[in-house]
Amino acid sequence: DTSKGRSHFGSSRLGSSHSAPAGVGDSRVGGRHKMVKIVKKTGRKGQEPVTRDYTIHLHKLLQKIQFKKRASRAIREIRKFAARAMTSKDIRIDTKLNKFVWSNGIRNVPTRVRVRLSRKRNEDEEAKDKMFTLVQHVPVESFKNLQTETVKDE
Repeated sequence: DTSKGRSHFGSSRLGSSHSAPAGVGDSRVGGRHKMVKIVKKTGRKGQEPVTRDYTIHLHKLLQKIQFKKRASRAIREIRKFAARAMTSKDIRIDTKLNKFVWSNGIRNVPTRVRVRLSRKRNEDEEAKDKMFTLVQHVPVESFKNLQTETVKDE
């Protein structure tokens, strides 16, 4: 045993100053850290109101969900989908969409649903979110060859 209790996983190199070439990663000048001005993009460009049609495949989101929780879970999954797609926390589900999801009872939720997600400005002044998302049902005969479409606002 010649290692004398020392690990060979770079412990001798941990504090070394030769880990990276000068000027890479560390912005030091004379042992001091200088402030590096980073021009940061201002995230999303001020969330404009927009309306899009999506197809949500509920069947794959409700696998292994017990019968008595399926319809309510479907509503929750629609809410989660809308929050991800429109990047807003305030999601409002239309009563017609709710009726459609519950139309076959709590157990037999429709396989797919076509929804219209509308990101709108919040008129309420003391609301914590400037935008909210309205989720409406779009009745379709068939789900074949449907794409996500941006709807032109009237």
